[in-house]
Amino acid sequence: MSSFPRRRKSATRDWPAGCGTKGEEEEEEEFEKSINKRLFKEKCEEPLVMKRFSNGEGSNSLRLEKKLFRVGDATPSEVKKTLSMYQTICRILLRDEEGKSKDGTRIRRIDYASWKIMKDNNRLIDTGYKRLGNVPGVEVGDEYHYRVELCLIGLHHQTQGGIDYMDRGDKILATSIVASGGYDDKMDGSNILIYTGQGGEPGRGKKATDQELKRGNLALKNSMEEGTPVRVIRGFKETKGQSWSEARMNMAAALVYDGLYLVKDYWKERGCHGNYVFKYKLERIEGQPELAMKELKKFSKASAREGVCMYDVSQGAENMRISAVNTIDNERPPRFQYKARMEYPQRYNPAPAQGCECINGCSSFSKCPCTEKNGGKIPFNHNGALVEVNSLIYECGRSCKCPHTSCYNRVSQHGIKLPLEVFKTKNKGWGVRCLSSIPSGTFICEYTGVLLQDIEAEKRTGADEYMFDIRDKYNDHSVLNDLSYILAKLRPSSVCATVENGGFTIDAAKCGNVGRFINHSCSPNLCAQNVLYDHHDKRMPHIMFFAATNIPPLQELTYRYNYKVGQVFDSDGNIRKKNCYCGSLECNGSW
Repeated sequence: MSSFPRRRKSATRDWPAGCGTKGEEEEEEEFEKSINKRLFKEKCEEPLVMKRFSNGEGSNSLRLEKKLFRVGDATPSEVKKTLSMYQTICRILLRDEEGKSKDGTRIRRIDYASWKIMKDNNRLIDTGYKRLGNVPGVEVGDEYHYRVELCLIGLHHQTQGGIDYMDRGDKILATSIVASGGYDDKMDGSNILIYTGQGGEPGRGKKATDQELKRGNLALKNSMEEGTPVRVIRGFKETKGQSWSEARMNMAAALVYDGLYLVKDYWKERGCHGNYVFKYKLERIEGQPELAMKELKKFSKASAREGVCMYDVSQGAENMRISAVNTIDNERPPRFQYKARMEYPQRYNPAPAQGCECINGCSSFSKCPCTEKNGGKIPFNHNGALVEVNSLIYECGRSCKCPHTSCYNRVSQHGIKLPLEVFKTKNKGWGVRCLSSIPSGTFICEYTGVLLQDIEAEKRTGADEYMFDIRDKYNDHSVLNDLSYILAKLRPSSVCATVENGGFTIDAAKCGNVGRFINHSCSPNLCAQNVLYDHHDKRMPHIMFFAATNIPPLQELTYRYNYKVGQVFDSDGNIRKKNCYCGSLECNGSW
């Protein structure tokens, strides 16, 4: 099926073409030194000790070594928060870089610059040491844009090297590998990976040489003999970018955690450059969740998609069709009137919009009234990613003279651009997921329905889960609060607008869009952003959902309903309480 995204092998680089072209090797080396210092600085249980170590080259040597102790495992919420902080800083730096690119000055590596900002502000997850097996807070299928993100959470400590390893006794053992080649053709059921060892590559006047059984190559051999697991990170890539500045953040997923493998065999053979290379056969350990890409491959090869019970829930109202799939039972989605855009009745007298005169497009570096309303910066990157969540943001609207299709300050008003799908869950009714990877900051959909005043909404009992109370309360601001000082130095000093409490609610029970099917989670992957563009009445903004983190294909999309037990009542005045089945490790049990 042509609608499913194709995956391609990723290149060795994990930054945009044209970015980091000068001094990148020196910067890489400096970053590696910083990683090593963080891993080994002040983590001793006892003084330096002398230890015998085999270097894999036929001799043993003695060296001083610090004995590390276990600092403590990071929780899933800590991992998620750290990555969210990092991704937000990346988008802020990218926005500045996009504005400066016209005069040739730019940050060469926003991934390293963001890591340094977090390090300087003591915001890194301190894993304390390298480990074998799974990393706490990391799940199979988790996706990343940068190799630096792997270092942030202790999944893989090498920014360039494909094999990471650690000492155990008098041996070195492989902890993780990044596999960027070949596996794409074996995605449908093969749990075998043939991995090429490291070293011997030609470059800069240097001929290819035979690989040696040392460092990472030796560590993989030792892992085979010891029977220890190796973490595998896949180098997938779905490119949608047009220019160098868009290529990085438009990549749906550069790296995907595939779980634990065992090294079963290794041998030597001639490589593509005529030199001898090591080959390792790794087999995936059974019982782990499968990558979503395997399921998508099956979908694309099947003559008919299993479980499709409705061809298009939107009935042609959206830019892309939204199918409904049920592989649980024979139920179909409930009938409702589909409404792709939110409308605001004139009886509520919405304040009219005031437009800009930017006929060549709006910019954070030009005098634009729309930009000024957003605190002096356009709230989006050039690829449409929301830079950071604010109480309220303004997009350019109908009264603006900037280009309707190319202005960077027009994103959510263009509607759904992702291949969304309504599906039947096991215990939560209907839910929503996407058939492609979703980068952090990407627009998902609007929440539409009938606009009601709170007095009228209170009379409509029995379907509270379809009521969206328009307030600035649907996001977890802990990330922004924790980074308030850091973000203050990166953001403009101007104050952004806030939502006014006008007492309005959106009811999507009988009239709405795909957003009405999005379920609650105590650990959501979406955030709700208040947006104004067709009017400027701060009492009744549009409710737009954006990705709060990188979201793998087929993962259910969720947001936090923020219903508090004891604050929702039925028609008889009794407190309503609903059990929560989100499945999160941080589930509150009810909402």
